Amino acid sequence: MSSKKNILEIAKESFNNQGNAVLALTSQLTKDFEYVVNDIHQSKGRVIVSGIGKSAIIGMKIVATLNSTGTPSIFMHAAEAIHGDLGVVQKDDILILISKSGNTPEIKNLLPFLKQRSIKIASITSNKDSFLAKNSNYFLNCFIEKEACINNLAPTTSTTAQLVIGDALAICLSYLNGFNEKDFAKHHPGGILGKKLYLKVSDILDKNLKPELSENDDFKTIIDIISKNLLGAAVITKNKKPIGIITDGDIRRMFSKKQKLNQCIAKDIMSVNPLTIKSDILASEALEIMNQKKISQLVVVKNDDYAGLIHLHNIINEGLA
Repeated sequence: MSSKKNILEIAKESFNNQGNAVLALTSQLTKDFEYVVNDIHQSKGRVIVSGIGKSAIIGMKIVATLNSTGTPSIFMHAAEAIHGDLGVVQKDDILILISKSGNTPEIKNLLPFLKQRSIKIASITSNKDSFLAKNSNYFLNCFIEKEACINNLAPTTSTTAQLVIGDALAICLSYLNGFNEKDFAKHHPGGILGKKLYLKVSDILDKNLKPELSENDDFKTIIDIISKNLLGAAVITKNKKPIGIITDGDIRRMFSKKQKLNQCIAKDIMSVNPLTIKSDILASEALEIMNQKKISQLVVVKNDDYAGLIHLHNIINEGLA
């Protein structure tokens, strides 16, 4: 059995092999890359990505990245294409065919039917002299010296190179499309990623928990309101505007000063001019403010009126922290 040292050495060799191959792609980049990006950007159709074997798996990942960054795309399996799936290809579509050798039988069988339809084809292949490269409108060279596989057989570095080229296409297209965070959020509404991009403070503000006091409320009322609302604080308002806040910490500090608490009213204890945020800001931004200010609550306002109190726990419960 190999020692741990040998295993780590093999892993490092794999990293170096693939890392160097990716860097080498820079010198293999030609104007064809620019041309295909511009053609896709200007096209009224979709991007259709096709391949077989491991290249098909890479193709599906490229399609997923293109779709998520604003370029409508679909995957068509090269073997299934000539058995009916070719019907998905429309006149304005642009095809990206992926094959390490460029001479894969399924790809060679598919190409004549695509050319009959005058469909523009971009090839991602390692062989510039291959059937695929010679029959493509654009040749994107993903040549590698050697696979990371110790037998130089299993597609490893070659598929990494294919994926990097596909990612670069998606990135360039998203740039040309002016694709921004709001657009990204529309395509990623689910999960924590989506929440960070679209979940607003108003969405998680518990309207039933709105601890509110007047500046003349007595100490018993203060304790009752803070305890009832379970947010560790209460906001003092005047004409619906927040003018102060009382937190658990403020009350503890009053105890330490040995004040006669039964004689205190809200304005004696409150911190004036509390930090406020608008209800329509992102919850992720509210979290950043809490972290920066080292506080657990923020006073929320809508049209400058008191709307509620958001606690760090509200954000944690959404999985954002």
